[in-house]
Amino acid sequence: MSIRDDLDVSAYLIIGPENTKGRPVADIVRLAVAQGFTCVQIRSKTASARELIALCDASAQVIAELGQSGKTALLVDDRLDVAWAARQAGIAVDGIHVGQKDIPAAACRNLLGPEAIVGLSARPYELIDYVLHLDTSDIDYFGAGPLHPTASKPDAGMTADGQRHTRSFAELTELHRISPIPVVVGGGVKAADLPELKRTGVEGFFVISAIAGADDPAKAAAEMVNIWRQ
Repeated sequence: MSIRDDLDVSAYLIIGPENTKGRPVADIVRLAVAQGFTCVQIRSKTASARELIALCDASAQVIAELGQSGKTALLVDDRLDVAWAARQAGIAVDGIHVGQKDIPAAACRNLLGPEAIVGLSARPYELIDYVLHLDTSDIDYFGAGPLHPTASKPDAGMTADGQRHTRSFAELTELHRISPIPVVVGGGVKAADLPELKRTGVEGFFVISAIAGADDPAKAAAEMVNIWRQ
């Protein structure tokens, strides 16, 4: 059984060097995974391909040291070249997450193979209609949001005409009802949002600054995981 067959997106950390207040990415990954985070996505709009591969390597080593290889998924945002090169180098990268303007999910699946995880950011508008009619055969989960405006992703929810869409809990409840694949929700998510978010039925939450920017990442991660599991 591959990690794709038993994918857990319940507690999903997105992280890059620009999010950690100068602390090593792998150190924050260690603290979050030790507290129960189930997915880690390496995301940076400034790091080079080689730097991203090195971040993947360091994060994969941390996940392995915690005994979570094959359980906690390690993904790369956007960069199919990085995900492929890391896997070619023997780094335990499990897949990729792409957006609407990135390389098509089918191309990611073709290159990375049937056991890789491929996540897709849901469209920021016409969301329900989009999910109803999209072929999800190459996709393992939807990333939806933002729940709130967020400085970590200032363009999140932005449409072509410059309008920003945030997600209501009612909309997320409907999204969960119709989606054939798991849904993970983020965008400014805080611990206080999690009880109501859990009641929508979605399969998980994703965060950046709530963990990577926290003064005490381990404490913040433990709080969020414990609330979600309750």
